[in-house]
Amino acid sequence: MRQLFGYDEEYLKSISGYVTAKEIRQQPRLWKETLDIVKGNKDSIDAFLNKVLNKDNIRIIFTGAGTSAFVGESIAPYLNKKIPRKIESIATTDIVSNPENYLFKNVPTLLVSFARSGNSPESVATVELAKQIVDELYQIIITCNPEGELAKKSQNDPNSLLLLMPEDSNDQGFAMTGSFSSMALAALLLFENIDEIEQEINLIINNGEKILENIAPLIKALAENDFNRVIYLGSSSLKGLATESALKTLELTKGELVATYDSSLGFRHGPKTIINNQTLIVSYISSDEYTRKYEIDLLKELASEKDYHKLIAVSYEKNQEIESLVDDYIYISDQGKVYKDDVYLIFNYVLMAQMFALFKSIQLGYTPDNPCPDGSVNRVVKGVNIHPYFI
Repeated sequence: MRQLFGYDEEYLKSISGYVTAKEIRQQPRLWKETLDIVKGNKDSIDAFLNKVLNKDNIRIIFTGAGTSAFVGESIAPYLNKKIPRKIESIATTDIVSNPENYLFKNVPTLLVSFARSGNSPESVATVELAKQIVDELYQIIITCNPEGELAKKSQNDPNSLLLLMPEDSNDQGFAMTGSFSSMALAALLLFENIDEIEQEINLIINNGEKILENIAPLIKALAENDFNRVIYLGSSSLKGLATESALKTLELTKGELVATYDSSLGFRHGPKTIINNQTLIVSYISSDEYTRKYEIDLLKELASEKDYHKLIAVSYEKNQEIESLVDDYIYISDQGKVYKDDVYLIFNYVLMAQMFALFKSIQLGYTPDNPCPDGSVNRVVKGVNIHPYFI
């Protein structure tokens, strides 16, 4: 009988966990397909970006709802230092309720929408509001669903670029997994020199396969512990990832396992009070030497207080000082080659958060493919009334 993460596939199907497990496991393949998609469309992408980015005072907004918003939060810090334009990550759920705070009539704007289905009410409404308010609007739609409203409405629009993700990235499970990582990779590759970055992407893919095979048993054993709270910590791009990691835990455990996030420096300013003796703390470690000093400082503080159940560190390469401070230490590679920026760590790190959420969901007796069968929360959000906006 075939197995997936050490479970018989038939067992996973019987508990409604097979789809989510399969979608987590297939991500390295999706990354390769995403790379090929961007390479295949590079001429049209470059032509569009050259036209738009040469506009004076162009403003770039990354937007989406839920996990799709966290795509922007994870990649914007890196792209802000890479390209000479300010990139803002603003959730559609903020824009729709207060459009006048985020959309400006006389400021040329590139709206980059991330969407798994492309049918979320706020995502569709944000585009309509932007068209209504902004005089000079350009769009990039990065979506996993060619039949979604965002994809359909962007067609035949000379000021819009549609980039469709691999077919299997349109997750059918409740939680976004491959959709998150595929859209994040695609957005990064829009602004990268593919020839220079391709070898690194292939390394990320290879490391992803190793994590899914070799580290999954450790994550599964960790999920067997009796936690009632989990905290994810990360700096800059890794804070965006920490946000997404916490959401995955909340979603797949239907909120039974309380999950939160913060930055390593921000955590001391009040949020640290959430720690109790049933708390799991996961620190995503930066590869930047300067940033890592602050993260190690916090690990030292936490290790000296011992108020938690377990303290975990996740890093790219092994660090003996960090290993001495934590209960469990996970590192990706011992090859000595570090990724060009922390933003590229999100693809390997997120696999561990997704696996933990899946395993914990199963351990608690939930159905990961649909942890909210009562319909209180849905794969595509329902119950949102979009009210007319009058300028």
